[in-house]
Amino acid sequence: MRVLLLILVLAAMAWADNFRLYLTDGTWHMVREYQKLEDRVRYYSTERSDWEELPLDLVDLKKTESERRSKVEDEKKQAAFDDAEEKFEREVKREISRVPMDPGVYFAEGSEMKTIPRAGLKSMTDRKRSILKIITPVPVVPGKASLELPGENAANAVPGEKPQLYFRIDSIQRFTIVRLRPKKGVRVVAIAQSEPVTKMTFFEMDKVDVFRQQLQENLYKVWPTKPLAPGEYAIVQYSEGEEVDAGDMLVWDFRVIGAPPAK
Repeated sequence: MRVLLLILVLAAMAWADNFRLYLTDGTWHMVREYQKLEDRVRYYSTERSDWEELPLDLVDLKKTESERRSKVEDEKKQAAFDDAEEKFEREVKREISRVPMDPGVYFAEGSEMKTIPRAGLKSMTDRKRSILKIITPVPVVPGKASLELPGENAANAVPGEKPQLYFRIDSIQRFTIVRLRPKKGVRVVAIAQSEPVTKMTFFEMDKVDVFRQQLQENLYKVWPTKPLAPGEYAIVQYSEGEEVDAGDMLVWDFRVIGAPPAK
């Protein structure tokens, strides 16, 4: 209803706006309005601020009206675009207002916004499977270590195969969705490789292609580009490179159950 009213108002304004009254020789007069009489056209000239008349056969009414209709159509399209843009901005503001201000990962389930708690990582050496740390954030010692989450299933299951997650960050770092590798009693998030000579740290992770929409300076909406297969996943925030403190890696884990079988 609002769009229709706006279009009608714009159309009325366009009719009252100045426009070109074309003549058959290709010239034109800028007019505010005109009237077609029996053998002449009476128009209000905006150049001379007065009513004038011309013989009907000297006026190209077809071209005049075609241009006016085109102008009205353009203004209708612009009005519809502006209305859609305003609606989108209202939806984004409503979406933002639902996300808590505290840093973390959230997802909507119906009218409720739920929190995904940050998980505690275990760092274990590949050689002896000995626990180096059970702490979050988890530091990584030189060499190779497996960064794991305890348990075979996350406590939180997100709805759908393309879950939309909200990530309110407290520092500028890389982040993405990672597919976790199941092992007996644990889920592997990444393999951390730290080189003592170069002091470079890198992570081997099964990253998922995602879309990221920045809603605010510190708030992102994240969702996979393709449906996720049922399994264990996590949003991982991390840094890589020289002098990286691998303890900056933070993890929020969740399960994707998948669509129920068709009946």
